[in-house]
Amino acid sequence: MDIASFNDCEAVPIDKFPFKGTQRDVIGTSIRWLSKFGDDGTGYPEYGLRHFTIQPGGEIPVHNHFYRQTMYILNGKFECYQYDMETEAAVKTVVTGAGDFVYVPSLEPHGMKNIGDEPASFLCCIANVYTDK
Repeated sequence: MDIASFNDCEAVPIDKFPFKGTQRDVIGTSIRWLSKFGDDGTGYPEYGLRHFTIQPGGEIPVHNHFYRQTMYILNGKFECYQYDMETEAAVKTVVTGAGDFVYVPSLEPHGMKNIGDEPASFLCCIANVYTDK
């Protein structure tokens, strides 16, 4: 068992996220890794719990990843986007707030933006789930 304080986890700014071979600008976003376990072979853990803070107007651009994730909104208001993989056009936009959660399947293009006037935060649980073929 590991026990730690939120304040012991460093808030690290995120500058870029990759999508389709290019690095996309991330605006006003920091991450704290609260826990992580394993290695998926691409530099991400098999499992992880992260705390994101996004400043007003800040955003995470379109991106995707192998792991599945669930984001639980702690405070603030976000626009969450689901994108078409080929055109990169938003095919679904949903406004979320405290108490809402968003599940993103493996490889689904997505992004989000803080549309409020104050910093907003969410917890994000990631997990790789493999299936036998």
